[in-house]
Parts: sequence; C-alpha cells; structure tokens
Amino acid sequence: MTNPEFLFDFGSPNAWLAHLVLPDIEARTGVTFTRTPVLLGGIFRATGNRSPAEAFANIRNKMDYERREMERFISRHGITRFRFNPYFPVNTLQLMRGAVAAQRENVFAPYVEAVFSAMWEQPRKMDDPDVFRAALADAGLPIERLLQRAADQDVKDELLANTNQAVERGVFGIPSFFVGDELYFGKDRLRDVEEDIVRTRNASRGDAA
Repeated sequence: MTNPEFLFDFGSPNAWLAHLVLPDIEARTGVTFTRTPVLLGGIFRATGNRSPAEAFANIRNKMDYERREMERFISRHGITRFRFNPYFPVNTLQLMRGAVAAQRENVFAPYVEAVFSAMWEQPRKMDDPDVFRAALADAGLPIERLLQRAADQDVKDELLANTNQAVERGVFGIPSFFVGDELYFGKDRLRDVEEDIVRTRNASRGDAA
C-alpha cells in the first residue's frame, strides 16, 4: 500500500494535536505517514472556507462545544504538550516555505518538530522574523541555509503546487489525511484513518497471498 498522507499547516492547533498522535498510529500499523506542507490560507481562499473562530463566531454554544471536543481529544491521548498560542492567528507563509526548504536540506523532521513546538507548546509569535530565527537557532537548525532556500522561487512554487493539488483532491481545511484516494478531515477522524490503513494493508496482503 502507498503511505498514508498528513497535510498540515503550522497555524492549525488541531494539526499539532494530530502530529502528536500520528507516531502511535505508525507504531501500531507499521506505516509511515507522508507529511505534506500546504498553506491553509491558500486553501481557504480557493474553497471559500473560513476558520472556525470566524465561521462559528455568531453561533451560540458552538465554540464552547469545539473547545470541549479539543479537551476530550487531549485527555483521550494523554497529551500534555499543548498551550493555545495567544498570538493566534499567525501568518504561516514563511514557516511553510521553510518546511519545503527543510525537506530539500534534509532537516524536515526536526524543523517540523521545532516549529510546531514553538507555535503550540512554548508558544511564540512565529510570524515575527526574529522570533522565527530564534526558534530555529534553539533547535540547532541551519538558519541561513533554510532562509535562503525558502526564498528560492522553486520552493515557493512547490508550496503553491502542494496547496493547489490538495484543493483539487478535495481538501478544504487542515489537518487533512489521505489513505490512498480517501480523504479524511480533522483530528477527530484519526480513528477512521487508522481503521482504513489496517483495512487497506490487510487487503493488500490478501491480494499478495
């Protein structure tokens, strides 16, 4: 089977929570998620979507329920590494270009961990260039190489292509997941994602037998 895919933007707290849970799913299923950086703002513009804080602002009780669902998810998975960012929403364009640059510089995994942590564990105002640089320095990442690569047109084009392709595949928000061509949206669908992975894997083994 092809690797399942996790589409993310650092600006989503739910993407961070999903990021923390994925290693357990990988350990149980033996798969490795492909992690694909996309630009949530671009997805919103292309689909006419808005953040829950905007879309549900005038719906009585809705945001209270959303917060309760987040608390349940955090409790269910024993997550202690989460603090809501007081600077939210943060412009993530530079962060996401940096993620594509980090792929090319072979420091993707530590970059993703460092930036997610700086957004939702520490948390910091990551659209401030000095704060961004400090977070990379704290993680021991090659700051100048990453920033120079992030400014390259091919990196900008790749992030745009990732985002446009996500929309063409049906994505309208983050976090999103693919198991084959099957799309799942939101951290609360991770149980369905895992079940689909197991089902697909078992079917592949049956075909091979």
